[in-house]
Amino acid sequence: MQDGKEGTMKITLLLDNLNSWMFPYAKTLLLKVRELGHKAVLIHDADKIKRGDLAFFLSCEKIIPKSIRDRNAHNLVVHESDLPKGKGWSPLTWQILEGKNEIPITLFEAEDAVDSGDIYFQDMTHFGGSELVDELRRVQGEITIELALKFIEQYPNIRGKKQDGKETFYPRRRPEDSELNPNLSLVKLFNQLRVADNERYPAFFKHRGKKYFLRIWKAEE
Repeated sequence: MQDGKEGTMKITLLLDNLNSWMFPYAKTLLLKVRELGHKAVLIHDADKIKRGDLAFFLSCEKIIPKSIRDRNAHNLVVHESDLPKGKGWSPLTWQILEGKNEIPITLFEAEDAVDSGDIYFQDMTHFGGSELVDELRRVQGEITIELALKFIEQYPNIRGKKQDGKETFYPRRRPEDSELNPNLSLVKLFNQLRVADNERYPAFFKHRGKKYFLRIWKAEE
């Protein structure tokens, strides 16, 4: 549904959580899409998605039903795993906790089944092992922007590929997942500290019947 001058598309960016860390990256993507000459909007309610060409679901917490997805030719999601491995919630966090520092990022088509659609692009992130949650998110946000722009610039000359292999799933993270074992060394606990959000779900431990929070940040060099 290209509109106006030749090549101009209608593109929707959906971020269904106003408090999401992804918000500034979504705003940056919005500006870059408009700079390419397309009509783009950033919305926070899936029901308000209008008919158009492309919709990008950015760090969305809800599954978008087919009746809404049908309003656009393609509905795109960025997911931090080597799909079909690592479907589900917070894949970057879970893989950091597994000790991984090379993590794939996948752009794929949204379907009814969670994280099951055709894959268009994949990139690889490389971490040094010292990054805290804000740094991890910055890399995640920047690659999300890059993959979205790559799709837009190459569309419609893009072909997806079916997911292949055994699927695995990560569960939704909960506040209690930030609990530390006080009997372990800080070295062994470091990856848990890396992914802890100091404000929303800080790391904590229990000792002698009390609960204690730990917040972590890097010293200025």
